[in-house]
Amino acid sequence: MRIAVYPGSFDPITNGHLDVMRRAAHVFDRVVVAVLGNPRKSPLLSAERRVAVIEASVAGDPDLAGRVDVQTFDGLTVDFCHQVGASCLVRGLRVIADFEAELQLAHNNHLLAPDVDTVFFMTSLEHSYISSSLVKEIALFGGDVDRMLPAPARDALREALPRR
Repeated sequence: MRIAVYPGSFDPITNGHLDVMRRAAHVFDRVVVAVLGNPRKSPLLSAERRVAVIEASVAGDPDLAGRVDVQTFDGLTVDFCHQVGASCLVRGLRVIADFEAELQLAHNNHLLAPDVDTVFFMTSLEHSYISSSLVKEIALFGGDVDRMLPAPARDALREALPRR
């Protein structure tokens, strides 16, 4: 069985993330979405809430239901890969800047765990402008983010942000 780990903060999950998951689910037998508490970020949603939102988003998607598991983890991503039996890390790329950052991570991960490869998926053009940070900023100022998020993420974001 080919297992891949798709790590991220997913604060909140976007349609771009789901797009990458769909692509990965067509290549791998199982995709484990690994929700982490990034020490360099202050998440809006708790890890438990992010997991619940991702699970609800995946359950409503026939391409993902039954093929994607969602778990939280702390520590090194490659250690988590070994824990779940994954031989690949999945990463999404939107723009050149993503590639530069992801290349460094991929090389470091390969140094730490040569048995774990990184596979990059290009986000579809219609989702290439979406980032969780930008979505939160737009929503904070009362902008419409409905087309950028699955419904469970939209609802969680509305609950978490102050009313405008």
